[in-house]
Amino acid sequence: MPEPGGRCLGDLGGQRQVLKGWPDLWLVGDKPGLRALSTAAMAAAPQPPPLEADQTLALPDVLLLRVLACLPEPQLTGAASLVCRRWTRLAGRLRRRLAVRDWAFVAHRLPYRFPDLADLDLFPASIAAPTTAVPHGAAASPLLTCGVVSLTLDTSADPPLGACRFIDDDALDRGLAAVAASFPNLSRLSATAASESGGLMAIAVGCPTLQELELHRCTDLALRPVSAFAHLQILRIVAASPALYGTAEGGGVTDIGLTILAHGCKRLVKLELQGCEGSYDGIAAVGRCCAMLEELTIADHRMDGGWLAALAFCGNLKTLRLQSCSRIDDDPGPAEHLGACLTLESLQLHRCQLRDRSALHALFLVCEGAREIQFQNCWGLEDDMFALAGLCRRVKILLLEGCSLLTTRGLESVITSWGDLQSLEVVTCNKIKDEEITPTLAELFSNLKELKWRPDNKSLLAASLVGTGMGKKGRVFFKRV
Repeated sequence: MPEPGGRCLGDLGGQRQVLKGWPDLWLVGDKPGLRALSTAAMAAAPQPPPLEADQTLALPDVLLLRVLACLPEPQLTGAASLVCRRWTRLAGRLRRRLAVRDWAFVAHRLPYRFPDLADLDLFPASIAAPTTAVPHGAAASPLLTCGVVSLTLDTSADPPLGACRFIDDDALDRGLAAVAASFPNLSRLSATAASESGGLMAIAVGCPTLQELELHRCTDLALRPVSAFAHLQILRIVAASPALYGTAEGGGVTDIGLTILAHGCKRLVKLELQGCEGSYDGIAAVGRCCAMLEELTIADHRMDGGWLAALAFCGNLKTLRLQSCSRIDDDPGPAEHLGACLTLESLQLHRCQLRDRSALHALFLVCEGAREIQFQNCWGLEDDMFALAGLCRRVKILLLEGCSLLTTRGLESVITSWGDLQSLEVVTCNKIKDEEITPTLAELFSNLKELKWRPDNKSLLAASLVGTGMGKKGRVFFKRV
């Protein structure tokens, strides 16, 4: 009997064979003159369709680049770059931003794979992977990873955190020199500072249009070539921390580095100082020399007391932002010596400790002309501390987020004294209750141009304001999230 799916064409001497390419046919034993598969049967077999030619081969590179440029960036860097080698090469020419994670790629393949980059992040690639050999049978040391930074934990040490390892300075300088030679139109760069300044000096010469620079593991000596960047407008400095980077004590950014920066970068518009030391002299030098400075961010600072008074020298400052500061100013000095930032528009406090009354009082005196105040996830902001914000009489915008100690009474005592208040946002402030809203506060809400009210998950302000005329006065709109 024929096997399933087959058709018997003959049976000679019991020798039968199935042609596997055609399951419907039987092939009789291979004897002269007894071949069952004829030429007609082969002609009747289905043929695979011919491969279609790639129609995009007829398009020149210039035209195909215009087509690919219309794609969203996720599709351009994903599916489109996997079509063929030509598309991979063209998609690389359209790439403008890139974060590199392998330093060997910087010197060898980066200029050929992405020749027209304008925004380059080299910091992830400068972190060396842990290479400590683990003995056979021993448990590997755990890694603590935050973003692109990985720290090896020593379980027998106290504290168990180890230093973040970087590639050697010679490799850093060679990589930066290769970038300077290949990307003359670079506008933004994030890199790790080396002990020598050869790599950064090569960037300053080879990338004359660089406008934004971010330097990690920065020291006073590493800031020497910054003055060579003629068009630098945005600078972010992450000072070398002994605990994180394994550098020697005192190897961060002090008044010396801030003075070098101030005299070399007189066209700065935005400046961020993270983990920097210094004092009144360093901030005063920045204020005197950087006359165009509009935005200053100070994060996790280690400055000496009295630096707040130096903010008065920033004659064009519009935004002051304090982030992750465990203290503001240990010794702000007498109020009559503080001065004020007359052009300041926005004061922003993010994740700061606000338990020092004298320091917070001095901060509001310096920023008394601010029109916007933000408190986000700050500790110690009780009613009496928030009352100091009443020193700022021109506030139009107030944002409160994560202020768990502030009460409804403390909020009302301040915002009712602000006659120019137009926008109020209260999010995740658990001690501010809807049932404690007074008629005076409700009337103030009804006259606001913008109100976002979500002090807790049970907030029902709309029901609490029935009959108060909410939405009938002024240009009022209410946002619910």
